[in-house]
Amino acid sequence: MSKLVGAPLLVGAVAYTPNVVPIWEGIREYFDDPSTTMDFVLFSNYGRLVDALQAGMIDIAWNTNLAYARAVLQTDGHVRALAMRDTDAKFSTVFLAAAESGWSGPGDIATRRLALGSADSAHAAILPLHYLRAAGVDVDHMHIQRFNSDIGKHGDTGRSELDAIDAVLAGDADVAAIGITVWENIGRGDLMPGMLEPVWQTETYSHCMFTALDTLPESVYAPWVAKLLAMDWEVPAHRRILELEGLTQWVEPHLEGYDGLFAAIAEQGVDSRW
Repeated sequence: MSKLVGAPLLVGAVAYTPNVVPIWEGIREYFDDPSTTMDFVLFSNYGRLVDALQAGMIDIAWNTNLAYARAVLQTDGHVRALAMRDTDAKFSTVFLAAAESGWSGPGDIATRRLALGSADSAHAAILPLHYLRAAGVDVDHMHIQRFNSDIGKHGDTGRSELDAIDAVLAGDADVAAIGITVWENIGRGDLMPGMLEPVWQTETYSHCMFTALDTLPESVYAPWVAKLLAMDWEVPAHRRILELEGLTQWVEPHLEGYDGLFAAIAEQGVDSRW
């Protein structure tokens, strides 16, 4: 579908929590300029979001790393990565055990009961196994417990990671794999003081990405991306949006950070329709 001249840029995202609405209303207000005007559409899951991007229903998709990979694979690479959060360029997975476990490294994890999050969460299910395998662990013979909470949301709600943590605290699992943001926002805070400790942390990788098809003209997306990258933490009105979306600065794509995910998808036969 061809974009009408002068029509607002249409950005799609997933409504994984109610506070997504004020975030996108703030972003729309920030882009209220003739050269960058936009509107947004919210979807219930990332499968629908990526389908809408491919069908030309939206111009840009705010994708998780798995949704970005799906878009790449299903279009034979005919997508354009536009921008990401600074926090997306240095994401990682943390393996947690009960405090004072004495365990350290993938070797100790290999012999323990591992709790994973939703099967469609790259950071809480797919990449943990990839990095364990790369470290020499025979993941095919591990005792693994999966918590498939909120399938379709790609782990955005954090619910499955909390379920995995609960399993460790209850003694039903030994180690839980969770995203670094959940660990920083919950695990190290007052909610669970001294109850958990990190056993191992993966190398960093890339997470969410603004994605367009490569048929979107540069004259359409370039002004929008330039204004996005110009959002400034020191400007109070900008900071409110940045804080809600969990970043301090928008940055250019770090595509090398997806290499591990593409490898994991191939290793594990991950369904690219998620």
